[in-house]
Amino acid sequence: MTDATRPTGGRIILLNGASSSGKSSLARALQARIDSPFWHISIDHLRDSGVLPTARIRSKEFDWHAMREPFFIGFERSLLAYVEAGNDLIVEHILESEDWLLRLADTLAEQDVFFVGVHCDLAELERRELARGDRRLGDARRDHFRIHTYCLYDCEVDGVDGPAANADIVIAAWKDRVRPAAFDRLRERRDRR
Repeated sequence: MTDATRPTGGRIILLNGASSSGKSSLARALQARIDSPFWHISIDHLRDSGVLPTARIRSKEFDWHAMREPFFIGFERSLLAYVEAGNDLIVEHILESEDWLLRLADTLAEQDVFFVGVHCDLAELERRELARGDRRLGDARRDHFRIHTYCLYDCEVDGVDGPAANADIVIAAWKDRVRPAAFDRLRERRDRR
């Protein structure tokens, strides 16, 4: 591969929000509207593809708690491989703790990451969670009260406003983004402690 053909690195639009906040709908709307070919990647895609031995985890033959952390670390490191190869990504994630957030910020330290907070009213989250029927009840409530408390974002949207309107907000903010980006500011905040 010559220098002229070597990938220059991709960009990431990272969506963080509670379970059922509208991340997937927003990701699809972004993918349909943004002027570059962005991949849409999420943990749900991996889970739904059958990559995990789900039946054996459910039967307790395999211990999900022992497998969980390496699974998420592998997912996060795979994002780096995708962007270093020159791919643009829209990534859905639920950054469950400040440690997870900072680990991802460190993993993607040299990358162009635009961090988006997807908020949603608790009553609406719980309504959606119940209507979906494929989520453990209570996850949305747990996420609602935790995942945004330690974050700094480049852009924030309300999942109640709908994916089309939110995609327009995110794309406009992404095009006009400023430096330092949220991930840079998060690392700086940690280093000052």
